[in-house]
Amino acid sequence: MPQKQTRKQSISVTRGARKRDEDSGTDVGEGTDEWSQSRATVRPPDQLELTDAELKEEFTRILTANNPHAPQNIVRYSFKEGTYKLIGFVNQLAIHFSQVGNLIPKDSDEGRRQHYREELVAGSQESAKVVTSDTEVIEEDEEPKEAETEAGSQTDVPAATETTEKVTEEELMAPVQPKERKLTNQFNFSERASQTFNNPLRDRECQMEPPPRTNFSATANQWEIYDAYVDELEKQEKTKEKEKAKTAVAKKTEKMATRKLTSMESQSDDITKVSQAAKIVERMVNQNTYDDVAQDFKYYEDAADEYRDQEGTLLPLWKFQNDKAKRLAVTALCWNPKYKDLFAVGHGSYDFMKQSRGMLLLYSMKNPSFPEYIFSSESGIMCLDMHVDHPYLVVVGYYDGNVAIYNLKKPHSQPCFRSTSKSGKHTDPVWQVKWQKDDMDNNLNFFSVSSDGRIVSWTLVKSELVHIDVIKLKAEGSTTEIPEGLQLHTVGCGTAFDFHKEIDYLFLVGTEEGKIHKCSKSYSSQFLDTYDAHNMAVDAVIWNPYHTKVFMSCSSDWTVKIWDHTIKTPMFIYDLNSAVGDVAWAPYSSTVFAAVTTDGKAHVFDLAVNKYEAICNQPVVAKKKNKITHVQFNPIHPIIIVGDDRGHITCLKLSPNLRKMPKEKKGQEVQKGPAVEIAKLDKLLNLVREVKSKA
Repeated sequence: MPQKQTRKQSISVTRGARKRDEDSGTDVGEGTDEWSQSRATVRPPDQLELTDAELKEEFTRILTANNPHAPQNIVRYSFKEGTYKLIGFVNQLAIHFSQVGNLIPKDSDEGRRQHYREELVAGSQESAKVVTSDTEVIEEDEEPKEAETEAGSQTDVPAATETTEKVTEEELMAPVQPKERKLTNQFNFSERASQTFNNPLRDRECQMEPPPRTNFSATANQWEIYDAYVDELEKQEKTKEKEKAKTAVAKKTEKMATRKLTSMESQSDDITKVSQAAKIVERMVNQNTYDDVAQDFKYYEDAADEYRDQEGTLLPLWKFQNDKAKRLAVTALCWNPKYKDLFAVGHGSYDFMKQSRGMLLLYSMKNPSFPEYIFSSESGIMCLDMHVDHPYLVVVGYYDGNVAIYNLKKPHSQPCFRSTSKSGKHTDPVWQVKWQKDDMDNNLNFFSVSSDGRIVSWTLVKSELVHIDVIKLKAEGSTTEIPEGLQLHTVGCGTAFDFHKEIDYLFLVGTEEGKIHKCSKSYSSQFLDTYDAHNMAVDAVIWNPYHTKVFMSCSSDWTVKIWDHTIKTPMFIYDLNSAVGDVAWAPYSSTVFAAVTTDGKAHVFDLAVNKYEAICNQPVVAKKKNKITHVQFNPIHPIIIVGDDRGHITCLKLSPNLRKMPKEKKGQEVQKGPAVEIAKLDKLLNLVREVKSKA
């Protein structure tokens, strides 16, 4: 009972407080007139007192985004242009305050998730408060009803139970919120690993023979060591004396020379940057200058050949000459096997009393005014050859007996490889060199022939030229007996040679005595055969490019002879009324060849057209005194180049009659190829053989 009385008192107090609030609610709004009264401005004590004119004056201030403290003269290096450049754009942003925070935008996924969690927590707390407040209100209302009637109290109890049941039912009927999924980020992720199979290690071993060893021992006493030191001191003193002997004038001249060299080097460095572009421009200018010549080379065909009765002409095209090669004879010509417009020229002298320097020049038909490559040498160049597989390698033979290899990829003035007296150089001029197939170890290999009677095989092994004497020429019947009982053999002088196109070991050698020897690489002591070819020195020996049995020779005895190497007598003999300098087979026909003589004429023969005389005899030099020394056919174009003893090279185009191909017959295809060329020459040889057999 006393507990119930305290509850009644607390309820009555609360009810009394509510009545007071309701009574006092009628007095609200009495102080509203205070807001409608005028407000007085309060000035700070330190405010300036301005006049009306000063107050009415307007001050305009323009705000810009440029930072006045930002630098305007920042310079950075430009790697593209290679200079320092002024930066036009400077960052104008000025940061006054910055702080790293952990605020998350509301619109982001993380912000939505946090907002959703807060709503769930707030909802659960509100539901718990509602349930507790309802139960308290029911208990407070229960006591006055019990005081009135007992029946009333009995009826209120089930009402409280009904409300609690409704709350639990509402909680159960509420939709279950889906569980939030965790999004993966850098803090909650799962590692997935896989294990690879490691192959087991294997050991490989090889056994080799130990390198051969030799024991070397020597003794040195104190006197020998002392003598060595004394010799070294004497050498140093001699060099010092030589330096002192030089006058001040000589030193000045040396300084000037070094300065000139350095200035030339600096200039050359600048020139190399534009060398490729300058070369292209030079070729374009030359093409414009010699446009008429280029048009003739490409398109001109002599229409008068139809009325000449199988005779032809040579049309002069370009003339190649260089001031540095003045008064030097053309001693060798060779076309490049890969670039058909490029050819090499060797310059020297055939006069024993006028031996001086030599030059190797490479010209291109695209630029007739100046050579593509220039190499100078102390001794005259007498012969050269270009490698078939490596067209940038040029081998040359000198008048002093040396041989050398030039590499066009490294255009230095000196050759890459050169023979010396220690490495077996010739003792007489080298008259011809020829590249051969690489040996078994893929080393570069070439042969040379000289007046000293030696035919030498040179092999490039580890950047050194290694020589092997293949054969030594001996003059027949030239052995003389000395009274003491010894025999002296006179050495045969080799002047020209050529290797067979199919049989690798077979080659021909021409001598100063007029003999031609058929030799083999395998036999160094004797010849396979000897031909009594000419009465004077043999100037050239060349195998036919199509027929494997036929070769041609020329000599200073005015004759050109065509041979079958199985027969000791010549098949054809042609007298040209002057010393023959060189002959060359045409690459397009087995029966066409050209010869040049010292009277300045070029002769072109076609055995299929005329077996007895040339179908073209034409002087090709400006002066009669000039002697033609060499001739070469271009591999693909219908042109020849001839060189004279004044260092000039002339390019000539063959007229249609000089390169006649088989005529087309109606209903028949024209047969072409090596077999047709071999059959054409065989037909001529058989006619000659029949005549000889009858005779």
